[in-house]
Amino acid sequence: MSPLNQLLLKEISDFCRATGLAESTFGRRAVNDGKLAARLRNGGRITTDTLDRIRAFMVENRSHLPRPSFIEPVRRAAAPHAQNGTQAAENPGSATPRAADARDPQRNFRFFDNRQKYLLFVNTCSEKQVVANRVSLELANIHPRPPAVRVFDAGVGDGTVLARAMRAMHDRFPTMPFYIVGKEISLEDIRLTLQKMADRFFEHPSTVLVLTNLAYADAPWLAVKSMSAASSLVWRELALTGNSSHSFEQQITDLEAFLSENWKAGVSRKTGNPVYERPVVLVIYREDHRFLLDSTIPRPGGTVANYDLVIASQPYRARASLDFKARRVIAPLARALGPGGRLIAIHSHGHDPGMAIIDRIWPGDNPFTHDRHQILKAVKAELGPAGRDLNFNAYADNRSIFRYDMHTLPSEVSESIGTSTLFAAWNAAIYVAQVEDDRLADVVRETRYLDATRDVLHQNNGLWFNDESFVISRRRD
Repeated sequence: MSPLNQLLLKEISDFCRATGLAESTFGRRAVNDGKLAARLRNGGRITTDTLDRIRAFMVENRSHLPRPSFIEPVRRAAAPHAQNGTQAAENPGSATPRAADARDPQRNFRFFDNRQKYLLFVNTCSEKQVVANRVSLELANIHPRPPAVRVFDAGVGDGTVLARAMRAMHDRFPTMPFYIVGKEISLEDIRLTLQKMADRFFEHPSTVLVLTNLAYADAPWLAVKSMSAASSLVWRELALTGNSSHSFEQQITDLEAFLSENWKAGVSRKTGNPVYERPVVLVIYREDHRFLLDSTIPRPGGTVANYDLVIASQPYRARASLDFKARRVIAPLARALGPGGRLIAIHSHGHDPGMAIIDRIWPGDNPFTHDRHQILKAVKAELGPAGRDLNFNAYADNRSIFRYDMHTLPSEVSESIGTSTLFAAWNAAIYVAQVEDDRLADVVRETRYLDATRDVLHQNNGLWFNDESFVISRRRD
């Protein structure tokens, strides 16, 4: 099923849930096809005219169709959206702070429900490729020491950036062993990442790949500080046999049952962030290189960090507090650097056509509340004396800020832009700006958001976004 189908199905499902319609009834009323939803789930394609008819039906009928009785009490209980992105103080004696908490952007970013938005964004925009190229440039500045080139990816995502970085590593260090640790809590992302790894083990056999769902404070060391969590730690090793990408892929695919059973996540009641149900460490390497990699393969009980390169691409939510970004994310990663190691962090910057779309719908809304200078200052204060041998490099704008684009054909951005292109552009804009689902409900009832998207695409002959980067490096011995 294509990302566009997934996103459209979610919108249809939300509409049917809000209006009390069955999906078959929706299909008959909208496009005279009671099996519309089933066809979309099975990968069926629709024309732009059909898509227009579906969207028009939802816009015209959302306001007056009957709604289930449970919808309105939920809406009445919700407090106005907090524009500053800070969490309301919890007060058990007052209903208002609890309602504000429920709509707080730090807690209301529905991690699992935004899966379709993420996949559509990844497949229509070039951010992963551009970020990987930027990360690869740092390889020229690291100085690996035996026994391996050590890399930590603080948020693997679908594995695109890591796979591209591993190709660049092989090109620069073709004979050195690799020790690569990736943190990711999403089961689906782990599956997508592993699908890209068979070729990496074939091209660079001296590779130890470690995937874990541990927190930032624990993942670089593969050790859990909490005794209760440590007692439930699942440590799994996979020694790949054979000598072909095909055989490696089959053995990696056989991990499916293990991942489904152990790589589970929930939502923290305290912070609203996704948290693991059980800590997991998965170690993969080639059996025929076990002897060579013996000193590199990690063992339970904790390992040294001392990373030559730490990749932190979009490691935190834009609206998260400055203290959270510095203390809970960047500072632990900086501590994990070895002598001569470099941490490159990348986050969204704004000041681009994507934010122009957001500003037309929510004037004055700015999700990118902290720039690289503020974050580096906060990290330096958090580390204190432990940061004396670190260099904090903000760099000038022309080096720090870079852009990536939404993929469009030359004929797509013309006088008449297709609905699918508008849909993809709108999805990219709200994904990058991390707009919460509850803020979208009222906006998508009208076509104003598509009009704003169309105007911005025409004005800029396309759509692009800006990312901002900074580097923290540790001095060499």
